[in-house]
Amino acid sequence: MTFSIHGLAVARGIAIGRAVLVASSRVDVAHYFIRPEQVGAEIDRLRQARNAVVEEIKRLQHDLSKDAPPELGALLDVHLMLLEDQSLSSEVKHWIEERLYNAEWALSSQMEVIGRQFDEMEDAYLRERKADLEQVTERVLHFMKSGSSPVTRIRPNSRPQQELHLGDTMDVPLVLVAHDLSPADMLQFKQSVFTGFVTDVGGKTSHTAIVARSLGIPAVVGARTASQLIRQDDWIIIDGDAGVAIVDPSPIILAEYGFKQRQGDLERERLSRLRHTPSQTLDGQKIELLANIEMPEDAAAALQVGAVGVGLFRSEFLFMGQQGNLPNEDAQFEQYRRAVEGMQGMPVTIRTVDVGADKQLDEARHDAAHLNPALGLRAIRWSLADPAMFLTQLRAILRAAAHGRVNLLIPMLAHASEIHQTLALVEQAKQELQQQGAAYGDVLLGAMIEIPAAALSLKLFLKHFDFLSIGTNDLIQYTLAIDRADESVAHLYDPLHPAVLRLVADTIAEGARQGKSVSVCGEMAGDITMTRLLLGMGLRSFSMHPSQVLQVKQQILRADTGKLKVWAERVLAAEDPALLMNL
Repeated sequence: MTFSIHGLAVARGIAIGRAVLVASSRVDVAHYFIRPEQVGAEIDRLRQARNAVVEEIKRLQHDLSKDAPPELGALLDVHLMLLEDQSLSSEVKHWIEERLYNAEWALSSQMEVIGRQFDEMEDAYLRERKADLEQVTERVLHFMKSGSSPVTRIRPNSRPQQELHLGDTMDVPLVLVAHDLSPADMLQFKQSVFTGFVTDVGGKTSHTAIVARSLGIPAVVGARTASQLIRQDDWIIIDGDAGVAIVDPSPIILAEYGFKQRQGDLERERLSRLRHTPSQTLDGQKIELLANIEMPEDAAAALQVGAVGVGLFRSEFLFMGQQGNLPNEDAQFEQYRRAVEGMQGMPVTIRTVDVGADKQLDEARHDAAHLNPALGLRAIRWSLADPAMFLTQLRAILRAAAHGRVNLLIPMLAHASEIHQTLALVEQAKQELQQQGAAYGDVLLGAMIEIPAAALSLKLFLKHFDFLSIGTNDLIQYTLAIDRADESVAHLYDPLHPAVLRLVADTIAEGARQGKSVSVCGEMAGDITMTRLLLGMGLRSFSMHPSQVLQVKQQILRADTGKLKVWAERVLAAEDPALLMNL
């Protein structure tokens, strides 16, 4: 039966494929694909684990005391019966042989299928046997994990998901279904077999959503119960434009979305022709279109869409997954140098590490006990609390500046004392490099305007910095007191709130008065419904994910900033700006 699950549209496009549920078992299960030649060995691993559990239960039966309740013996009999069920074994083998799932993934997938069958039974006693199935399955999974460290999502000796392509495993695409995905998880999906995903939690500007947009894969987040309602191997459509997941679609719906998918491909092909077209409005205003990137390899995507530089290199992604051991100076320098050289002489704006909230490095360095990490020790606060770490990053960035044009961007500044400490550490980093005789280059210094206090202290910021970059994601979050990763209040996250628009407009205007560049690097920059308004406010520098550059350029080529200025003033003065957005 066809049904739909509504969430938040965070990455445009249509994805159609079979559902893959990740970590659906209560046991932490490894999910990875195997090579065809590994099928036999994987089936043997499964058989050995099952046999070991069978022997364990038989020993328990043998050791049962005469005083043991009879129900306990009956329960062990049920567990043995489930373990020795040939239909269960054959179906698990099917997942391994046909889908090339590893043994743990295959077993947990089949447990999902059989578990659903138990849920649909009318007899209450039989429904209760689902718990027995889960217990037996978890025993087998625990055995396969025994003697080794806790299983990670992708085992070190397995073939990573990002190296797999559809032709390697099956003739149908796959759609990922999960309760949640971290930014580090998302980075694994570049060039993966997954063509889209849906998660139970998340907001439009959670970093999971941001990375999904940067990868250009259709996604729906905040779908609440998606991972519970969707079954393993269900056909599913991800409508990233409407924020809907359609499960078990009818042939008519499939045909309709197949057509939409083809239309989207054609539209992207048409947009690609704008790559070399100068970004200029109808009235001759030149607009700078920059790219946001997470890794040095993303520079190629920025160049491919015609970006004229990188407006935001999120350096924290280089820090993730280090298990408490942060990259040393040389390792960081190498990554920054690759990004700078990858942009072929165009400027690269590197933001110093911005961890905290929904981007934590590890438990050791970020205590999960913080009640509200979005308001705690994050971004520049975290860096200033660890000067040695911060100096290491600053030296690496300054050294990379010897290889091309680099701008240094500081996140989450609010206080004059933070500004003075930051500038002093930048100077100290330069002096240390001079003493070492290491080559380094000059950088332009910029500050992110993402806290209302900063937006209301612009003269202080422009006194000390060469440029400003408005981080609209956090600016909206802090102005409206909305957790941008919490789907329960996502409907209150409003970039068109009059207070938000006034802070953005005043920042742009003050920068223009003082002759200093102001860009927007938050999600508003890549939202084509906001392009005309930002142009009318006077914005002349946009930074966004590479996948959004050409769509925004198309809007710019059709715009007249003279006319938009008058309209933007009306929007800013309106009680409900959203009512004027389509005029």
